[in-house]
Amino acid sequence: MSAVVNETGGIESPPAARSAPTGYYQFKPYNVGRWIIWTLFALLLVVAPMVFTSSLSHTMLSQMGIAIIVCLSYNMLLGQGGMLSFGHAVYSGLGSFLAIHTLNLVSKGALPLPVSLIPIVGGLSGAFFAVLLGWVTTKKAATTFAMITLGIGELVWAMSLMFPEFFGGEGGVSGNRVTGAKAGGLANALGITFGPQIELYYLIAIYTFVCTALMFAFTRTPLGRMLNAVRDNPERVEFVGYDTQMVRYIAFIIAAFFAGISGGLAALNFEIVTSEVVSGPRSGAYLLFTFLGGATFFFGPIIGAVLMVIAFVLLSELTKAWLLYMGLVFLFMVMYAPGGIASLIMMNLRVAAFGRLRELWVSYLALAFTALVVLIGAAAMIEMVYHLKLNAALGPQLRFLGMTLDAHGINSWFGAAFVMVTGLGLFEIARRQFARHWSEIQEFIEKETKRREAL
Repeated sequence: MSAVVNETGGIESPPAARSAPTGYYQFKPYNVGRWIIWTLFALLLVVAPMVFTSSLSHTMLSQMGIAIIVCLSYNMLLGQGGMLSFGHAVYSGLGSFLAIHTLNLVSKGALPLPVSLIPIVGGLSGAFFAVLLGWVTTKKAATTFAMITLGIGELVWAMSLMFPEFFGGEGGVSGNRVTGAKAGGLANALGITFGPQIELYYLIAIYTFVCTALMFAFTRTPLGRMLNAVRDNPERVEFVGYDTQMVRYIAFIIAAFFAGISGGLAALNFEIVTSEVVSGPRSGAYLLFTFLGGATFFFGPIIGAVLMVIAFVLLSELTKAWLLYMGLVFLFMVMYAPGGIASLIMMNLRVAAFGRLRELWVSYLALAFTALVVLIGAAAMIEMVYHLKLNAALGPQLRFLGMTLDAHGINSWFGAAFVMVTGLGLFEIARRQFARHWSEIQEFIEKETKRREAL
């Protein structure tokens, strides 16, 4: 039986041959690399508290798990849907409030619900409020969407201070996750009360792994692919018959559900919920660190979540100017690496795949050293300014990296400025040299790729 030439000039089998059974089954091979990555991720969640055994480490690891969920949920809007939201904390925060009220009902014996399921209540609460507010929010995209989310965020934050019966006023709403043991459940049957931080960490780790897997699975669904299409070309999506607002609306609800789960976990972790959880700065933190991690890659917000906890817990203890440092880091990332840390990792992995990464280690070392010099000079000036504004009563002298600086002395200011300017000059020289070398490597990769495709 002869083949048939179709209208485009291609060759296809005749109808009888196409409909004939093959007589055997074909299975798509497993993605071994993906299985390895998810297994390592699960092992990391299990082993991390065994390596870092201090109470501070367990607290930080718990907060990292919560932050991973909320940053990934935010990236469903920003990275996958192209929706810049300034009010994502509304849904994680309202999920926290409903979760803490549910915890108090459980503690009083009025609701027979296991404590381990309270984060689900937070998720359903976030999804409920997204259903109410999301239809109006997703009517428009781009700047209009961002402004609507900002307005709703400010509205809810103002309401949190106007209705103390629900939001608890300035003191917030507190609870006790241990007294919820009377509700029973499998965890309590096993003797788990969630009193020790390590027990709560593993509950957070389970939710983190499951939610991360579900959000990754969402990116592979037809709805997730259509959300990407709405982000890239909404007009074409409408031409093929899809309602772009409905796609955004459904994705908005799903993102709010996972944000609410993170809020419920936060309520269990801190055992208190205040109006700060629905504030604009909290939404801004989600945006900032999701962008720093890399919104264009799925694992980027995970990196950003880890950095967020480190900044909030550790960096804030080292200096009172930590928010200024974060702003400077954000500025430099926008200027030199707009794709975030994840994009830097992926670009270097691509270079390593072609065997050219070892050529760049000297350039990377020069960039790191000169950037460190700039940071030291700038940090010295920043610390002196903050010392003059906040600690003037303690005298003009302060300790910085083992050195004594005089905030009133011209020598300290001149030295810090000289170090910063010198570092900037050296950094620019190193950056230009690196840019030339990087361009040469990229040209080589393009030529090598075309050569391999021609084979």
